[in-house]
Amino acid sequence: MVSYQTDGVEMPVLKKRETTEWIKAVAATYGKRIGEIAYIFCSDEKILEVNRQYLQHDYYTDIITFDYCEGNRLSGDLFISLDTVRTNAEQFAGNDYERELYRVIIHGILHLCGINDKGPGEREIMEEAENKALAMR
Repeated sequence: MVSYQTDGVEMPVLKKRETTEWIKAVAATYGKRIGEIAYIFCSDEKILEVNRQYLQHDYYTDIITFDYCEGNRLSGDLFISLDTVRTNAEQFAGNDYERELYRVIIHGILHLCGINDKGPGEREIMEEAENKALAMR
């Protein structure tokens, strides 16, 4: 089950049923099933608080993914800062807000599928996976 919640922000305009089906389809391409996925849309202040409290990181980010996966079943809490999504959409040429929001939504799922983006060459692999997933939408 995929749930969509907010913490201190307005719910972004999403076609929840279609988005959930898309998330399931992307997960299936990695041989995964959806368990309990909770998206929590929040502000920069909230994501900074979560980053400091749970990860000891002192910076803003667009998404924090807490992984509770078991086997091939994806489960997790995904905090998304709508402030940072909007800023990133403005900074990266040709990326509108809606596309950037969906990129971040699927970015968390790709992390749960085992794709990383911190090591050498991993960012490019993640971007390719994001683009492939966005093309399925």
